[in-house]
Amino acid sequence: MPADQRAVIRSVLSECRRIAVVGASEDPARPSHGVTRRLLDLGYGIVPVNPNASRIHGLDAHPSLDDVGPVDLVDVFRRAEHAPEVARQAVAAGAKALWLQQGVRSDEARGIAEDAGLLFVEDACLAVEAERAGIPLPPPA
Repeated sequence: MPADQRAVIRSVLSECRRIAVVGASEDPARPSHGVTRRLLDLGYGIVPVNPNASRIHGLDAHPSLDDVGPVDLVDVFRRAEHAPEVARQAVAAGAKALWLQQGVRSDEARGIAEDAGLLFVEDACLAVEAERAGIPLPPPA
């Protein structure tokens, strides 16, 4: 991982507390299920986004980012071809950062996010990086 992405990751983890998880799943076999649980266990405020679910980990699931209100970070568990649209929604939602999970890269999503001033991380697991960094969470807003 490039050193500049490490710096961005530290900034994201230091500044972001409320996270919208786009593609959160009720299915324990899905990576998004485990990552969402781990982020909750670490103390992050999680807003699951999935139009096909009503509750995930006991939290109300929202059909789209348009329905979640303000968030600090949008964590994306969608294929790369969906990332640019999620980036546009993250900008519209006023997010501070956009994170594409491990295995997902999108130059177009990067351009949209960075042009709007969002911090951007791609191809990295948020839960792994949060545990690795060991950064204390900012106080709740």
